[in-house]
Amino acid sequence: MAQDVPVRTIGSARLEDVPEIPDAVRRTAAAYATARAAILADWFDDGTLLIQTRFGAVEQLHRVNMPGGARTQLTFASEPVAVGYATKGQHIAFIRDSGGDELFQVYVQGLTGEPVALTANQTRNLLTAVSPDRRLIGWSSTAKGSSSYSVVIADPSAPDNKRTVYTDKGSAYPSAFSPDNRLLAVTRQISSVEQALVIVDLQTGTARALAASVGDTIRSPVFLPGNRKLIAISNVGSDVARLVEIDVATGVQRVLTPNARWDVEAAEVSSDGRLVAFAVNEDGYSRLHLLDLSSGRERTAPQLPTGVIGGLRFSPDGTRLALGLSTPKSAGDVWVADIRNGRLVRWTNSELGLINPSTLSEPQLVRYPSFDGRQIPAFVYRPANATGRKLPVVIDIHGGPEGQVRPGFNPNVQYITSQTGAVVIQPNVRGSSGYGKLYMTLDNGVKREDSVRDIGALIDWIGKQPDLDSNRIVVRGGSYGGYMVLASLTHYSDRLTGGMEAFGISDFLSFLENTGAYRRDLRRPEYGDERVPEVREVLRRISPLNNVDKITKPLLVMQGANDPRVPQRESDQIVAALRQRGIPAWYLLFADEGHGFRKEPNEALRRAVETMFLRRVFLE
Repeated sequence: MAQDVPVRTIGSARLEDVPEIPDAVRRTAAAYATARAAILADWFDDGTLLIQTRFGAVEQLHRVNMPGGARTQLTFASEPVAVGYATKGQHIAFIRDSGGDELFQVYVQGLTGEPVALTANQTRNLLTAVSPDRRLIGWSSTAKGSSSYSVVIADPSAPDNKRTVYTDKGSAYPSAFSPDNRLLAVTRQISSVEQALVIVDLQTGTARALAASVGDTIRSPVFLPGNRKLIAISNVGSDVARLVEIDVATGVQRVLTPNARWDVEAAEVSSDGRLVAFAVNEDGYSRLHLLDLSSGRERTAPQLPTGVIGGLRFSPDGTRLALGLSTPKSAGDVWVADIRNGRLVRWTNSELGLINPSTLSEPQLVRYPSFDGRQIPAFVYRPANATGRKLPVVIDIHGGPEGQVRPGFNPNVQYITSQTGAVVIQPNVRGSSGYGKLYMTLDNGVKREDSVRDIGALIDWIGKQPDLDSNRIVVRGGSYGGYMVLASLTHYSDRLTGGMEAFGISDFLSFLENTGAYRRDLRRPEYGDERVPEVREVLRRISPLNNVDKITKPLLVMQGANDPRVPQRESDQIVAALRQRGIPAWYLLFADEGHGFRKEPNEALRRAVETMFLRRVFLE
């Protein structure tokens, strides 16, 4: 029977059927929102760094002059900055949206003063390239409701002087300028597992595709001096992504890491073209490498703390390498390695805020067998003060689906383990990136529910662990992970205690019809093309909304009203369907968020509501 539920408002949030939150819970949840990271953005010409960090409610751009130096704030807005670059003459270029609507606009400004918008409202713009001399920037632009893309370049010092240099009916964005600014490498994204390159001559206006195999990826290109060769990351002819050198004229690739067993995840080339810094994703952990292109030999790379690298940038003179690094127990900071002597210096020391570092958990990497014998990797976080009693479990499932859980700093996981006493397990089910292109395709199309069966296998594994309570398991996830929560509840409600999902897909057909036009074609290779009758029937059959009668346990749903990827309708309809059947469905809706919650007060409230839900389902 349909439920009448209590409704109230806190800030920008509407809370339905959510109980009153004690002040102590609110304070602790807010404490875990005080941790902040320093994210590497770029170098300035003078050797200072541009970073992204938060001193108020949202992340802004800051300048750091020296190791341990003060962070001088450069942008001031109520909305977070998404991407930033340093440009010629001590200027910056960046993008931000409004309320999480993902209609990003490109801005330029000096170190002081008001930003100047280069783009028009009702367009979505992604700033993805700056020229080596920092005189040009490049972005992709698509009109709201359109799936056609334009690649635009501009001189930030003359913002009215911008021009469109390439157009495509599908996703395309600028990746790299050549050192002389004559050529531009453009990435065409056909799907999550297929990317190709187009070389645009900025003088003649001609565009030429580099040959690539169907289903393969070439990404992160960087031109070498002379414009004849590119360094890029490619999985052509390989299950894993390798570092390659590409002949610009012929497209022929020469593999630089032939013995690679894991994906190369990032690469950067020094300004003189002699040295490549690249990071390898080894079972989720980042490993830094330095390759001398003239000799083909690796140099000794600085030894980093165990964690996840987020970005690599050589200094303008090529003598230093900046990188972002996050570890399970540190929120994320910028480090700089001196290439000449190998010395590694931490430039920022980000704060954990009010989090007690003694409560932080280091994950254990495990593998468990699934239904077909495949071993599924997972990170297990146990409370720091765990005793001999059996502990409840939260299975935290990543989005994507081609994402990957990695052992960087995760305040949500650390909060759950320390404040609820639960063990958090983060599986990388089939379909995840980081384990080769075959693994990433194992859930495509009609194989979608094979990844859900990986969660069933994890529930089996939990039942065999002496310290885990198989009678108290909650599934949690966002976006595609939200779908996985709903699907897990339709298959395993009798073995679960409840579910917590954010902006999850409840009906594949309504999702594909209503998701942003700019991404619909990219999703079809992953989920299946709903215009094909046979595929449409499979998507209809497996959609959680059409199996809602199988969900018998309570659900917490969280959503941003401005989400263009998984629109609010997906959450509204699953909540209504559950309440119609008398199943408890808590609903937290933010008026000023989109696909993800990026504002500190909202994050604190979301965390507090999750706490109340876990207390309710674990204790009942």
